[in-house]
Amino acid sequence: MSFEQFNLDARLMAGIKAAGFVNPTPIQKQAIPVVLNGQDVMGLAQTGTGKTAAFMLPILQRLIQGQLRQTRALIIAPTRELAEQINQATRDLARKTKIRSAAIYGGVNKGPQIKALRSGTEIIVATPGRLLDLTGDGHVDYSHIEVFVLDEADRLFDMGFLPDIKRIISKLPRERQTLFFS
Repeated sequence: MSFEQFNLDARLMAGIKAAGFVNPTPIQKQAIPVVLNGQDVMGLAQTGTGKTAAFMLPILQRLIQGQLRQTRALIIAPTRELAEQINQATRDLARKTKIRSAAIYGGVNKGPQIKALRSGTEIIVATPGRLLDLTGDGHVDYSHIEVFVLDEADRLFDMGFLPDIKRIISKLPRERQTLFFS
C-alpha cells in the first residue's frame, strides 16, 4: 500500500514526500481512511509509529477544502514538547498549502501565541492550561472547530487534565469529528 491510495491532495503528497514517508505504517493504514470518512476514531499505537500523520493528513485534506483563516481543528497534547512536535509535523506536511498552525502552551510569552490566533490559524495545537488561559482572555474562537483531537489521551487523563478537557469540550460545537490517539 502507498500514500497515493488515500487520494490526498497533491500539495499534501508533496509534504509526505518531503517528510521522507514512503509507505503508510499500520496505524496510518487503519486510521487515515476512517478519519477521511469523517468518523470518530480511537487509535492506539506505539510511540514512533506515525500517529501524528495518521490524524493530521486527513485533517489537512479536510481543511484544504474550505474556509481559511479561522480555527477549524483543535489538537490537545499533554506537554509543550509534544505540542511543538505536532505543530512542526503539521507545518512539514502542510508546507505546500496555505494552512497555518500555531502551538499554544505555557512557560513562554503569550504575545506571539495571541498574534498567531489573531492572524487566523486553521489548526491550534495546545496544552490545556494555556488554551484555557487564552480562552478566558477572549483570544480563542471555538465556533468553527470541525475536528477535535486528544493526542496521548491516556497521559492527559493520568496528568489530571480531565476537568480542563471537559471545560474545553463544553466550548466546542456539538457537530464535530473527535479523535483520540494514544
